Amino acid sequence: MIDKQKLLEFVSKNEGTKTIHVVAVFGVSRQYASRLLALLVDEGTLVKIGSTRSAFYVTKEYVAKHHTLLPQRFEKKYSNTALEEHKILDEIEQNFPSYKKLPENIKSIFVFAFLEMLNNAIEHSQSKTIHIIVWIEKDILSFSINDFGIGVYRNIMKKRHLHSELEAIQDLLKGKMTTAPTMHSGEGIFFTSKVGDEFLLNSFGYEFIADNRIPDIFVKKSRGQKQGTQVTFHLSVHDKHHLSDVFKKYTNITPESDYGFDKTEIRVRLYVQGGVHISRSQARRVLSGLEKFKIIVMDYDRVPMVGQAFADEVYRVFKERHPGIEIENINMNEGVEFMVLRAINEAKKRSA
Repeated sequence: MIDKQKLLEFVSKNEGTKTIHVVAVFGVSRQYASRLLALLVDEGTLVKIGSTRSAFYVTKEYVAKHHTLLPQRFEKKYSNTALEEHKILDEIEQNFPSYKKLPENIKSIFVFAFLEMLNNAIEHSQSKTIHIIVWIEKDILSFSINDFGIGVYRNIMKKRHLHSELEAIQDLLKGKMTTAPTMHSGEGIFFTSKVGDEFLLNSFGYEFIADNRIPDIFVKKSRGQKQGTQVTFHLSVHDKHHLSDVFKKYTNITPESDYGFDKTEIRVRLYVQGGVHISRSQARRVLSGLEKFKIIVMDYDRVPMVGQAFADEVYRVFKERHPGIEIENINMNEGVEFMVLRAINEAKKRSA
């Protein structure tokens, strides 16, 4: 038996130790030494650096004075056979001590985003391998999940009979859009794109970027043809917001509410063709799938004008079919506001 305090004094005096050193100094079996060191790591008294036989153990006080000791990166490629997300997360926690030192709000955001995106890769990508990187650089916690499968946009296009990658991105940003409705709610990418500082989704030449620091979103052609899907996520370790803050924003909290995901925001400019929204078919594309929500926020930022047919489809036809859905409008310029109010007033006259 080893007195824990004597072991801690030994580790502190020698500025760290390995299992083999504990065996030699205290005359115990390797199995016993490993078990005791693991217990002290679980208690938070010691910090494990590295893995397997090369693992090195130091006191938490020593780590506090030597931050560069902790690994700032975890990287591994997995075979996509019977993969389980929680086991990979456990592996990251065990081999990436820098993660354990993060604030609880940051860890909760990371866990949500990472597990959602990893689950997508495991269950939807049809990729034989999944490459994972988690790293911290300049106080930014990041992860990348890279698969080599069917591609997120092409999968949505196929399952929802869409005509382009842009239409697939439009559907993703509405939320509640999934290619496997019996297994998933379709909320994963929607919320993951909003909980961090920056979210990037790159697949077969198309990249969606959500920069929540501005905030703004971008869709662009990416260099090369990325086979499969690569998700990249960035979050400042000093961020003060909580995961619940984002969920509350898209929850209609009223006495009658069931606290479900019932609010979405539509960036109308993503549907622009030629800079102006004219046609009724464009409006139908915007509204596709929105009957699942109770509140729709129409964001007209940088939309120069909408046509009469477009406005009529949104504010009369859709509202008549779904009277219980509330439509809110933000960032309208004078021209857009005129057409929207005109359509709303015409709808009131017809229903009078």
